[in-house]
Amino acid sequence: MFTGIVEATGSLARASSSGDGFRVTIRAPFTGLELGESVAVNGACLTVSALVEGGFEADISAETARRTTLGALPNPAEVNLERAVAAGDRLGGHLVSGHVDGVVRVTRVEPVGDAVLVEVRPPPALFRYVAEKGSVTLDGVSLTVNRLSASGFELMLVPHTLAVTTLKQLVPGSELNFEVDLLARYVVRFLEATRSEAQP
Repeated sequence: MFTGIVEATGSLARASSSGDGFRVTIRAPFTGLELGESVAVNGACLTVSALVEGGFEADISAETARRTTLGALPNPAEVNLERAVAAGDRLGGHLVSGHVDGVVRVTRVEPVGDAVLVEVRPPPALFRYVAEKGSVTLDGVSLTVNRLSASGFELMLVPHTLAVTTLKQLVPGSELNFEVDLLARYVVRFLEATRSEAQP
């Protein structure tokens, strides 16, 4: 599990094919990484497959490449990084699984003082999980939904977020990994199942 509080940015380089997917080298400013450890890379939970000087290697499956932006990033690409949360750590963001649900597209980027207003459009099937003042994860960053529109939602990126994550690079048309809030996912699923059972 993760919290959506980015610890650092790193660099991802696509290295070689591995089965139906590929193996990447990720430069990361972490010490004490261990084989088998989970690291969220732009919000996608990856397993440390090998340790290399200055970082680690991880395998990206065909499913992960299809469902996330990791398969289409330039080489190299700056990425947001977070190690899995340890028991007893502070939960500064919200509970994040690292299982990306889909990709959203940025439709508007507008400076507002020192902050930046961003509007994004999620896939229609995932929009039902988004609530005003609820939590979402974009490229591994825990964010609060400011407002819903007819086909998307707005977020405000504060100066600290802009300074320590890759979200400072956003422009209209940018694509981001999107994970819905875990609570929203289960509430919607429960209501759907209840409604289905109640129908004659």
